[in-house]
Amino acid sequence: MTTEHTPTLERIRSAAEAEFLKYGFRSASLRRIVRSVGMTTGAFYGYYKSKEELFAALVGEHYDYVLARFREAQEAFAALPHERQPEELGEISGTCMFDMLRYAYAHLNTFKLILCCSEGTKYSGLIDTMVEIETEATHAYQQVLDSLGCPSPPIDPQLEHILITGMFHTFFELVIHEMPLDAAENYVREMRAFYTAGWMKIMGQ
Repeated sequence: MTTEHTPTLERIRSAAEAEFLKYGFRSASLRRIVRSVGMTTGAFYGYYKSKEELFAALVGEHYDYVLARFREAQEAFAALPHERQPEELGEISGTCMFDMLRYAYAHLNTFKLILCCSEGTKYSGLIDTMVEIETEATHAYQQVLDSLGCPSPPIDPQLEHILITGMFHTFFELVIHEMPLDAAENYVREMRAFYTAGWMKIMGQ
């Protein structure tokens, strides 16, 4: 794939974004994309090898950024001394949530592609991947509480999965529905307060 940003490449990407947003990855037609920019399929393959590679070119960098930012926040929290973690609960992750929200709003169509149009690609698993990361972090924090002499009661794994999955779906609904950013930021504040209080209750803190 060429990495040079030519007018033709930009036209392909613009047409592809519109096609994927309208039809989703599975139903999107490479033939329609190629026809809309007035080129042959053979010429298109000079830029991208496949529909999959074209979709990845649109979303891959932004998908990777959000996951890296989320992992970074979890690692930063885990690196805190154990005795500081209860008092810092929610602060590092809160900053991360606002960073991810603002980044998603700065690349709104890209995140609509990831969240709503990526079925059939590896990018459709964004929320599932974040749930796995969050679940691992939750278990690690329970071990910290144990080490501090404040053990957490066992959490039913199915309930845990439902709560964590629901949290991320709630977060990304703000992006999907294009809520004004200032309102979305306020909802994230309220959501954080709700989930932090709820998890503290469940963990017996």
